[in-house]
Amino acid sequence: IGKDILANGGRGLDAVEQVLRYFESDPKFNAGIGAVYTSAGTHEMDASIMNGKDLSAGAVAGVEHVKHPISLARLVMEKTSHVLLAYQGAEQFAEKMGIKLVPNSYFDTKLRYNQWQEYRKRLEEGKHGTVGCVVLDEYGNLAAGTSTGGMTNKMPGRIGDSPIIGAGTYADNNGSAVSGTGWGEKFIIHDVAFNMTALMKYKGYSLKKAANEIIHKILQPNDGGIIAVDKKGNYVMEFNTLGMFRGVATSSGKFEIKIWK
Repeated sequence: IGKDILANGGRGLDAVEQVLRYFESDPKFNAGIGAVYTSAGTHEMDASIMNGKDLSAGAVAGVEHVKHPISLARLVMEKTSHVLLAYQGAEQFAEKMGIKLVPNSYFDTKLRYNQWQEYRKRLEEGKHGTVGCVVLDEYGNLAAGTSTGGMTNKMPGRIGDSPIIGAGTYADNNGSAVSGTGWGEKFIIHDVAFNMTALMKYKGYSLKKAANEIIHKILQPNDGGIIAVDKKGNYVMEFNTLGMFRGVATSSGKFEIKIWK
């Protein structure tokens, strides 16, 4: 989807949004339909998007009735003077923008329900697959977006890194476009996405060196991973977990999907 948009002259932001809308519509992923359950048995979703050209960004947190949180995040970026809207305020804005809200039960899937029940039996911490997309378009602009249902059995009201600009999402044409997945609290306290660009801008690190520093020296094993791309088209998909679902497509013809290291 993203490759076709870019190949036809589309903007990076459009590619990010449409790729993530696809994931939000697929129950296999923890975003949109198929989002994990909170401890109250509901779904609360977060998303963010950022434009590396001018550092404009938009995010939503704790939305319960929006089919495509990533699109609402883009509307926050483009139609308001704010960066982050949450809960009822975000959904009131969605209605104002003509977005039809859906019942929270729309996001239910049998797989996530069974996972939730198993989790409650085991009382162990679970981390599940946030979705993200980073892009360098033909105009030299970087863009990043992230969408998630959060952590299984999370407390209602818990917000992770995905809607936090600089934690789970960041894009700067002078650095990199980054999207993260993993233990959100760790990504927040270490400002993972922003620090990728900071290491590149202020210490002269390459994209690969910055990713290695963040994922393997600052974060702890099993904390998570990132996908990132810079303005030269270099990309990394670095993680400190057993595996991370990931893929890359380039204008030179590379089209690759991987799970394990």
